[in-house]
Amino acid sequence: MWAELLHDISKGSIAALARAISLVENEHEGFETLLRQLPASGTKITGITGPPGAGKSTLTDALISEIVAKGQTVGVLCIDPSSPFHHGALLGDRIRMSEWYNHPGVFIRSLATRGNLGGLHPKIIEIADLVKTAGFDQVIIETVGVGQSEIEIAALADTTVVVLVPEAGDEIQTMKAGLMEIADIFVVNKADRPDADGFVKNLRMLLAPAFHRTHAEIAILKTVAIQKEGIPELYEKITAHQQHDTGNRQSWLFAERAYHLIREARMKNTGKEELKKAWEASAEKNLYKFIQPYLK
Repeated sequence: MWAELLHDISKGSIAALARAISLVENEHEGFETLLRQLPASGTKITGITGPPGAGKSTLTDALISEIVAKGQTVGVLCIDPSSPFHHGALLGDRIRMSEWYNHPGVFIRSLATRGNLGGLHPKIIEIADLVKTAGFDQVIIETVGVGQSEIEIAALADTTVVVLVPEAGDEIQTMKAGLMEIADIFVVNKADRPDADGFVKNLRMLLAPAFHRTHAEIAILKTVAIQKEGIPELYEKITAHQQHDTGNRQSWLFAERAYHLIREARMKNTGKEELKKAWEASAEKNLYKFIQPYLK
């Protein structure tokens, strides 16, 4: 079953890819067998992140258009808030990017966070690797933008694009501990609005210390995604960054992904409700002594 499914995915079967994602997402019995058979892939992942309302979905849609115009293919994973009723994605791919739903060179899948506090799907690493196996030229992951996801995407994406709007104003002063460190490219979207140039200037001033520390230029681009202005320049910057990706960064990304998967595997059978009941039943009320059996 798994070998046949993987063969179909590698041949570009969208139906097989969609089925495999569902099997992994729902932890179907034996899904690890499929994952262990995945071949290495050189496909790069671009993470699109930023606060709600910055126009991430519109920017992603415009990037799809640019990629398709170049005769390339793209797989897109859209991370959405999960419904409190059915735990599925509140926003669907048909609504977000309906123009591309039946395009042969575009695959779009909406994934719910399923309550994951980081704002990413709990199986995002595995699903992203499945999409890479399908042979797309590019893979894009758009985060829900709830805070921690902006940081977590940096451990998954080869290139992290942080999307902001001119109205962010003084909010950029608080980004030094988060977005400022993980962005490879900054996009000031809705740049036809007033004060866009002033916002870009202030952003460059904040980035100056980081530039001197890293000796690497962090690009800042202005876009009006709804009109597709600045999108060709953005895609050029993304591909240039990925072409000059260092082996050290790739090793770091691998270590981050491996750490996440190992942590998830070790905690798989340890839920908060189980810990709560064990704590209530235990005579040991020292937290650090209590957790020792779970660390072995």
